Amino acid sequence: MAAEPITVHYVPEGEDWTVNVSAGETVLTDQAPGLIAARDRADQLVEELSGTEQRRTVVHLLEGDAFAFTTAYLQARHGMTSMLYADPRQEQAAPLPGENTQELDLSELTDEEVNQSAPST
Repeated sequence: MAAEPITVHYVPEGEDWTVNVSAGETVLTDQAPGLIAARDRADQLVEELSGTEQRRTVVHLLEGDAFAFTTAYLQARHGMTSMLYADPRQEQAAPLPGENTQELDLSELTDEEVNQSAPST
């Protein structure tokens, strides 16, 4: 019979995160500054709980949702902190790596300057 999975619940508290790691009735709790540090701390707590067991399934959850955790964690790893708390299920086009997302204020440019900066067709 397979062992029950270890669950890790992440709770944001300002810039810090609370990590609750549970296996059966045993629960370990700690805090970390930022989601990446919280994920690292979760790994340490999982090791404490799993003991000598080599392979144990671990489920990471943000607000009870594994997809939300994965999205938030990948965004944090790739420096996309402005999207960290965005609902990953909403249709938002995330910028591609290397994509320029800065908006330009062209209101002070003359028509000639705008035409020069526009790509030619």
